[in-house]
Amino acid sequence: MRIVTVKQMRALENEANTAGTGFDRMIDHAGKGLAEAVHTRYWSTEHNHILGLIGSGNNGGDALVTLTYLCGLGWKVRAYLTKPRTNDTLVADFLGSGGELVESENDQSFTRLKKWCKETNLLLDGILGIGIVLPLRGNLPNVLAVVKSVKPNPIIVAVDCPSGIDCDSGEVSKETLTADLTICLGAVKIGLLKKPASQYVGEIAVVPIGLAKSLPTWKTVNGELMERHIAESCLPLRPDDAHKGTFGTCMVVAGSVNYCGAVMLAAEAAYRVGAGLVQAAIPGAIYEAVSGSLPEAIWLVLPHTDGVINADAATVIQRSLDKINALLVGPGISSEAASIEFIDRLIDSKEVINSRKRFIGFASDEPAKGNDKVQVMPPMVIDADGLRALALIPDWSSKLPRGSILTPHPGEMSALTGMPIDAIQKSRISVALEFAQKWGHVVVLKGAQTVIANPSGVYTVNPVSTSALATAGTGDILAGMIAGYVTQGLKPYSAAILSVWLHAQAGLIASENLGSTTAVIARDVLRALPVSIKQNSRH
Repeated sequence: MRIVTVKQMRALENEANTAGTGFDRMIDHAGKGLAEAVHTRYWSTEHNHILGLIGSGNNGGDALVTLTYLCGLGWKVRAYLTKPRTNDTLVADFLGSGGELVESENDQSFTRLKKWCKETNLLLDGILGIGIVLPLRGNLPNVLAVVKSVKPNPIIVAVDCPSGIDCDSGEVSKETLTADLTICLGAVKIGLLKKPASQYVGEIAVVPIGLAKSLPTWKTVNGELMERHIAESCLPLRPDDAHKGTFGTCMVVAGSVNYCGAVMLAAEAAYRVGAGLVQAAIPGAIYEAVSGSLPEAIWLVLPHTDGVINADAATVIQRSLDKINALLVGPGISSEAASIEFIDRLIDSKEVINSRKRFIGFASDEPAKGNDKVQVMPPMVIDADGLRALALIPDWSSKLPRGSILTPHPGEMSALTGMPIDAIQKSRISVALEFAQKWGHVVVLKGAQTVIANPSGVYTVNPVSTSALATAGTGDILAGMIAGYVTQGLKPYSAAILSVWLHAQAGLIASENLGSTTAVIARDVLRALPVSIKQNSRH
């Protein structure tokens, strides 16, 4: 699902009209697609009444065509016109199909509107589309207020956008109805993904309206809403004749005395998504506590100060990077001065001296030999405390290896950018894009509707929002997943969008298994990962 601005959408429609797909055909495509989507989702054997709130513009026309098609599919259809549509063939077609209609100007006390709202089980919001200017004027606020007052509310499906939303800024009128489903026409409008609008749209779907892929404006569209078929296309193949070396080696640098579990969650997540081998690099103080919990891991025990990885560990890690395909740093390492100095020293050089001799288990103090080779640092995934450490290191973005991925939540993004959290949350897409391009690394701005931005200027928004992931440790899992997929050879951006999608789906699966989002803990999400992967696999 492509994401467009209002200007881009209008340009696409004009280009399609010029190319031969006239506006009338686009309206028919929209109405038919909407009707099929509504019928597929909501048809029942008992009560199939739908009421359309119809405006005077194109959005109302789309809704009228939808109702006409639904009438042919067996629905009882009614239309409430908020403004007259004089000499409109769409109205004539609707009435000719057997639909029932009333105009608001003939229902001054809203008696008919109240009655119809109580009698319907589905309401189609087709009053206003992408061209509105807030605040709402005239009789419309009263119409929407009446609909809101009817309890219980019917299921609400919005045509393109809930009426009263600015489809660029995300600003919302106080009268706007909260949709259960918003069916966008042709593409998702960017304002629907911004707060507060994102809280009013419910689930988002898209129906085609005849916009050919060859239209010039598509080349300027750089955003996409994540979908299952994208995840399917990103999942790496697993040939039957593979061995662990086929799927690469991931190093996870994580943990401290206060956060022992972080390394376990991240390392297991890397394994669960298919990494061939995971090496867990941890401060020596927690080795006995964690080493038996993940028998599949190999261990690199690091120098520490009071249970926190210290600067000397940087050299140990650099000498252990032979055959490491991705390096995850940050989960649970703490924000102590020792760990900050460690990060600073680790990224200080993009090239590291790497002995041909590899050390599994405790780090060797053996000095470098003359035959040691120079190796470029592998792509890094920086998460959690690692991000806060970066914020204190001058020119950190130029020191990270190419293809690195940053996974901040809004608080960590604030530390990295100096921006207030509120400002970040208000403009999540533009902020993630701006800094991905400025820093030259993939940015995964976590939160409801996570934004993944590529330095090339493209971005993906994950549509899933669930409080099942609002619990300690789920971020460690996501970071481990991303590192695991980079390890297998996925490009950083593909690894990030795939991991964010599967992670969110695992959260939904975990909450469904437990019957509540409240009860979900990180280990439940981890256990749900195999199911999430299976559900999104082509094989």
